[in-house]
This record gives sequence, structure tokens and C-alpha cells, in this order.
Amino acid sequence: MEMIVLDGTRNQKRKRGGRDNDELMKVEEEKEMTKLENFLFGPLYTPVEFCKDDEDEAGEELDNGRALFFTDRTANSVMSVYEEDMDSGDKGTEGQESNQRKKLWVNDEEDKIRINIAKVNRLRKLRKEEDETFISRSEYVARLRAQHIKMNPGTDWARLDDQPRNDSSEDEDSEKESGVVVAGGYEDPKDADNILRINEDLVVKRSMKLLPAFLEYSRLVDANMKDPSSSTVNSVQFHNNGQLFLVGGKDKRLRFFHIDGRRKFFYTYDLVKDRVDKIGPLAGREEKSLESFEVSPDSKTIAFLGNEGYILIVSTKTKELIGTLKMNGTVRSVAYTNDGQQLLSSGGDGQVYYWDMRTRSCFHIGVDEGCLNGTALCTSPVGNLFAAGSDSGIVNIYNREEFLGGKRKPLKAIENLTTKVDFMKFNHDAQILAIISRMKKNSMKLIHVPSLTVFTNWPPANQTLHHPMCMDFSPRGGFMALGDAGGRVSLYKLHHYHQA
Repeated sequence: MEMIVLDGTRNQKRKRGGRDNDELMKVEEEKEMTKLENFLFGPLYTPVEFCKDDEDEAGEELDNGRALFFTDRTANSVMSVYEEDMDSGDKGTEGQESNQRKKLWVNDEEDKIRINIAKVNRLRKLRKEEDETFISRSEYVARLRAQHIKMNPGTDWARLDDQPRNDSSEDEDSEKESGVVVAGGYEDPKDADNILRINEDLVVKRSMKLLPAFLEYSRLVDANMKDPSSSTVNSVQFHNNGQLFLVGGKDKRLRFFHIDGRRKFFYTYDLVKDRVDKIGPLAGREEKSLESFEVSPDSKTIAFLGNEGYILIVSTKTKELIGTLKMNGTVRSVAYTNDGQQLLSSGGDGQVYYWDMRTRSCFHIGVDEGCLNGTALCTSPVGNLFAAGSDSGIVNIYNREEFLGGKRKPLKAIENLTTKVDFMKFNHDAQILAIISRMKKNSMKLIHVPSLTVFTNWPPANQTLHHPMCMDFSPRGGFMALGDAGGRVSLYKLHHYHQA
């Protein structure tokens, strides 16, 4: 009888070998996962450590394959960021400072991306030229940051230093070739970490050189308007902050004024509550003045004349900007139709634009005959008439339906003014049209609309109107008021109308 001897040792080895294989496979899987994670996200499990005193430790880590950097395999170059930094540092001069921050990673594909800033309406404000369409991604980011700074200006009290900022030649020499201006108070490299404490002038670049022959300027209100001097002014001087202004004269008084140079606001007056509110500036806009506007007949919106052909539509309820309209040329005049559903505008291109206020889109553009620069518009409260004035002094009266149908010939061209037309107004039943030029004395005419002729007895022969500025008819036509440059408001009774 043979005895069968079971080799238990061999079976145990087989089981132990199976467990070892499973553990090896698990280790290999963990290594593969770690490798993939390092490839995608960098060395998560071997963080980079700097300034180790023990060189042996560092050598052991290198011997064990513990990389102190990772390679970006998605880029065109296989050289790591740290290797590039080391190479560039070795090539530099011995006396060169190395305290400048270096980018950890640069995506070469970003420079190839082109963004269309003319396709989307809200991006058109980023254009520097009217025909500019595509810009690079880096330029797009820079312009967005500059636009953010314009919309959210910084404050003087947030600066770390109390010294005024200047643009001296020394600063220009110290700046980099990129032309980027560092915010005030952070010129010292040790303050670089605090650069985000303010948001002013982080990406604002130097302005272009001043060109000869033509200087752009605009007339503002008098600097001492609030308290004018009663005698000769002998001395004026700005403070270093550019906002405090000193006036001294022979009246033996020193007057200090706060100068901001802007009127980026408007006032509203509540008749019921007897309250005045100051509104503005409008978010995202850079207009220095909001003094030219037109209120819709239903009093729901106000159209302000903006810069570069923009018409700003503001809600009278929320007092906020709710939309913009853009002309090809500059805008100099706007007028609502009697139902408030349409808006007319004219300006530097000599054309009349028709806007649908429900969709805020332009549905018709027509040429004002003989006009190079449109300066005034008004619509009749009844009927389909509108008048367009130009800088040549000519006023064209049109039938609105015929104009929209393509007819360019006006019903009548009024040529009784010889200087720029500044103001026009129909009376309540559209039988009288008043036209004004502010550049000459007595430059006001009254037009009999049914016959399209000028009233021959106006202005009065025995009275000087000085420089007329504005006028209005009473709601029922019985009165007419005229304001002039001398501060006087003349009141007239129109006897044809029996009610005010």
C-alpha cells in the first residue's frame, strides 16, 4: 500500500506567491495612478522643497527618482519651467537682480487665440479704432482690465504712501519696456505682495505723444463760480493733488476750491416730495457731461447725448442706464416722436436716424438735404412733421411718413438764419415752429407751419432779443417764454390762443 504524502509547504508557497502577485499588481496600479496624476496636475505627492541644509537628503531624493519639477508635455517644448529658469539664470550677468517674479507656466497657444470684439455689442467699447475687429487674447485681457479700472476708479485715501504721484523722467526710465505703470505706493519690490490692495493704474499704459497743430480741449464752468472774486485776480495755483485750487486777488481774500473737471451726473426733482436727488455717474460710461438730454412724452425714459455717437437711455423709475444706441457719427441732437415709440437723432454725419425704442434698433437712416452737420431736431406733437436744423442755419421741414418712404426732398427749407441752429420747438397744435441760433442777437424766427412762411413781425422791431438761448410755449399756446444770455426771461402773450 502506497502512502501519498501531501506537500503542504509547496501549497503554502503557491498561496503566498499569489498574494505577492496581487500586492505587486496593486502597487503597480498605484504607481500608474500616481504617474497619471503627476502628469495632469504636477507632483502632488512630492512637493518641491527649497533651501534644504542636508545635501545628502536632496541627493537621495534625486537618486530615488523624486523629481523636483514636472514637465509640461502639452507645450511645444519639453524643457521644464524650472529648467528654463535655471538656464536663464546661468546666462544672466553676475550683478543682475533676481527678485523679479517668474511665471510658473506659460501656454504658448494663448497667443494664437484671436477674439472678435466687433461682433458682440458689449465688447465694442474695447475697440481703439472704429474698424478694429480681432485682437489677441493677451491684448483682450489687458483691455478688459483697463476698462474695469475706468469703471471702478481708485481712491486717494487707499494709497500706502502720502507722496503725490508724478510722471517724471526718472519714473519713465525705471519702467519696463512694456510701459505698464505700477500703482502708487508699490514701487518698492517688498511691497509687490500688496499690489492688489488698490485697483488703480495697474494696467494703464502711457499715453501717446502730444501731436502738434491741433489741441483738443473743452470749456468747463468757471473754477470760482461758487464764489467769484469782486476784484482783479492776481494769483491762481493748483495743489499737487490736482483737485485743490487756490485763487487770490486784490480783494485781499484767499479762496480754496475743489476741482474735479467733470459733470458726470444729473439731478432729479420730485415735485410731490419736494426732494432733489443727484444721480450718476452712469455705470460703464465716461461722459464728462450729461447736460444735453430729451425726456420721452410718457416720461418713462431719458435720452442723454453721449460720446462717440452713443445715445444713453436711462429709466426715470430706477435712474439707471438701461440701454445705448450707437450712431456712425457724433450725436448732437435727439427728439422723441409724439407717441414715444420712436427716437430721431442727428449729428456729425449729416443723416437722420430713426430708432425703434421697443427693440432699441435703428430701422431707417436718411440724408438731411444739404446738411453736413446736424445740430437740432424736433417733432410735432400732432401730425407727422419733423424739423431738422444744421450748422449752416438752414432748417428743413419734412413729412415723417414721406421721409421714411425714401423721399429726401423736404416740404420747405427755411433759410432765415445765417448761423448754427441750436434750438427748435413746435407749439401744441403744430401751427407755429420757433427756431433759434445762439450765436447772434435777435436770431430767433417764428414759422407759420400751415403756409411754411416766416412771421414778418417777429422779432419785434422796437426790442432787442440779445442772444436767445431757449424758449417754450405754454400747454394751450397762450404764452411764449424766451430766455437769453443776459439772464432775462421775456414773456409774451399770443392772442390767437385764449388759454394758457
